[in-house]
Amino acid sequence: MSPSQNQTPEQESPGRGERPNAPTARIDPRQPPEPYLSFWRERHLCTLTTLRPDGTPHVVPVGVTYDPEAGVARVLARGTSRKVAHIAAAAGAADGPGARVAVCQFAGRRWATLEGRATIRTEPAAIEEAELRYEERYQRRPSPNPGRVLIEIEVTRALGKA
Repeated sequence: MSPSQNQTPEQESPGRGERPNAPTARIDPRQPPEPYLSFWRERHLCTLTTLRPDGTPHVVPVGVTYDPEAGVARVLARGTSRKVAHIAAAAGAADGPGARVAVCQFAGRRWATLEGRATIRTEPAAIEEAELRYEERYQRRPSPNPGRVLIEIEVTRALGKA
């Protein structure tokens, strides 16, 4: 058995200059440490992972904003996109409301993942707030889109090394 097979799920193989078996940090999603929160405020392209009906992952690039005080991450999307369809299809799953999703970003050796349950919101006020938060993080206003919806993720777990 290789050393990596003996590691717990919170351990990973070391990179250059890192300690062997350094644990991946679990972070309180409502009270993240300042370096983690700062990383989520920097301009980074992120990924959103949803599950297709057959259970395989669908990973797409997105812009994400993180609001730890509210316990949510927000992603703007076209209402007709596959990611929205996957979330809508999983919304009534037997394991609870919302679809299980993850958003992730990385830069060099820093990375951060937020996991949780996503729902689709269509209220204009919620979309407007998400657009303002997007503009704050990405320094540009999203282009007008009358078919825009909000993917709102109730964050249940935060992981990373920021």
